[in-house]
Order: sequence, then C-alpha cells, then structure tokens
Amino acid sequence: MTDMIVNNLPLKVGHTLTITGIPKTGVRRFLMNIDYGADIAFHMSVWLNTTSVRYKDLVVYNTYQGGRWRQEIKHGLFPFAQKELFKFTVTLTREEFLVILSDGSEVHFPNRLGATEYKDFSFDKGVLIRGFEIN
Repeated sequence: MTDMIVNNLPLKVGHTLTITGIPKTGVRRFLMNIDYGADIAFHMSVWLNTTSVRYKDLVVYNTYQGGRWRQEIKHGLFPFAQKELFKFTVTLTREEFLVILSDGSEVHFPNRLGATEYKDFSFDKGVLIRGFEIN
C-alpha cells in the first residue's frame, strides 16, 4: 500500500530534497523511495518500535534493480520517534545520495543507477508527510 506518490518532480544532480513528517502511532516502520521506472534508486526503510533484533531502531538503505534487492546499508544512529516531527534531506550527486538526518548525522548512499535526475517518489507504511520540497 502506498500512502503518498509524487510524480514528475525532478530531483537533479546538485538539488536537495527536504522531507518533514511524523511517524504514525504504533507503526513498526515507514518507507521512502526514489523510483526510477520499475527500479528503486534509493530506498529508505525506518524501523521503529519493532521486536526484531535485526531491524530494531535502525534505518536501512537499499536499491531495487532488475527485479532484485542489492546489498543493504544500515545506519545505527536513530533520530526518529513515533508521533514526533522529523526532518531529513537527500542531496543527489553523480556518485551518491547524501542524507542528512535531523540529528545532523550523514549517510552516504551510492547512486547505484547512476542517473542524473529522478522524478518519482513514494512513501509507504505509516508516515504522515508534512513537507516535501526540492531546491
């Protein structure tokens, strides 16, 4: 189930996407994707309030390409809490997606598909998006 889709809004090399939102009460995780046709160039899965040892209070990044998931990158710093406003940015470069989380920590996720522009975004599973801006 997709909660929110944004199409045809270009995120180009050098541009920054700023997202603000609030995780819904009782949700175990929420997702944000930067889509590229049938592939997902940037997948961000925020795991919170879960009993899973593997994914407890963790942010997981990945790419879905050619019908399969690539290697996950996990980030242990965790500035998300249920019912609390968060803000993060994603800046696109030719080499990577630079993510700045609300606690100031940085994640360098490779631009595995290598595109210089992405136009489609989706949010799933339990997040209320309050702001979505590209500049």
